[in-house]
This record gives sequence, C-alpha cells and structure tokens, in this order.
Amino acid sequence: MNTDNTFSIRPAQASDVTHIYGMIVELAVFEKLEHLVVATEAQLHDALFGARPSCEALVGVENGEVACFALFFHNFSTFLTRKGLYLEDLYVKQVHRGKGYGKQMLAALAQLAVERQCGRFEWSVLDWNENAINFYKSVGAQILPDWRICRVDGDALGKLAGS
Repeated sequence: MNTDNTFSIRPAQASDVTHIYGMIVELAVFEKLEHLVVATEAQLHDALFGARPSCEALVGVENGEVACFALFFHNFSTFLTRKGLYLEDLYVKQVHRGKGYGKQMLAALAQLAVERQCGRFEWSVLDWNENAINFYKSVGAQILPDWRICRVDGDALGKLAGS
C-alpha cells in the first residue's frame, strides 16, 4: 500500500452526498447499468440523512478527497435470529485503485458488523466481474453458488402488490 498518502475511513456526512452520488454513477457505468440509475442526489441525501434513514455509508478519504465509499444497511437472518450487515455498493475511484483501500473499507465494515453483533456480513457481485470475485475470495469471502437474487420491480412490483 502507498504510504505517501493520508487515508482514513469515516462515516459519511451530508456534505459527502455529491461525491457518493458521482461514484454511484461511475459504478453504474462500469457495470454497464447506467440506464438503470434514476436516483437523484436529493433522494440519496434523504436515504442517508433524512428523518428515517434507510442506509448508511462510509467514505474513504485520501488527502482530503473522497476516494471511495461503501453504502450498507442491516438485514435479518431468521436462521440466526440476528441482524446482518449488507453491503449494497463498494466503489473505489479508478485513480485510487491498487492502494488497498477496498480491503480497508471491507475491514472497517467487518469491524462495524462485529461491534453491532451481526451474524453475517454479505454482499453481491456480478458473475462476470472476475477481478472483484478474486479480490473477495482473497479476503475470505465465500461465493455462494446455489443462491440467486430474486427481484420484483417496476410494473411487476405494482402488479404483485395489487394481486
């Protein structure tokens, strides 16, 4: 890891929303899913800092610049009867990759999960993202081959809700 830089991880602040939103868009472009981004900065601000926040975020800061973020929330395991920590997105800006920041962010989230007595720390990865899969395996993550994500959204969500 590059020791010439000052890097720290902290909880996101309202002033970080613009940076986080920009990285969400960068991530969507990387994943070839930019057409799915309908979020706005205002919605993200409300989700993180509104009256009833639905998620939290950490930011990694290098020399005063937001270099990466991790957005997460709690889920629940009925089998464990304990909450878990679910990582929705982790993104390191291209210019800051290769410095160990992603691993530090995962470690900070794992520490948070332990402090909060979570039974699990989970996330998803696209099946074509071999670099990410190999990175996650290198930090001890299991890639669960038998599980698939199920999603109902848009018109299908409305239809199901009305049935």
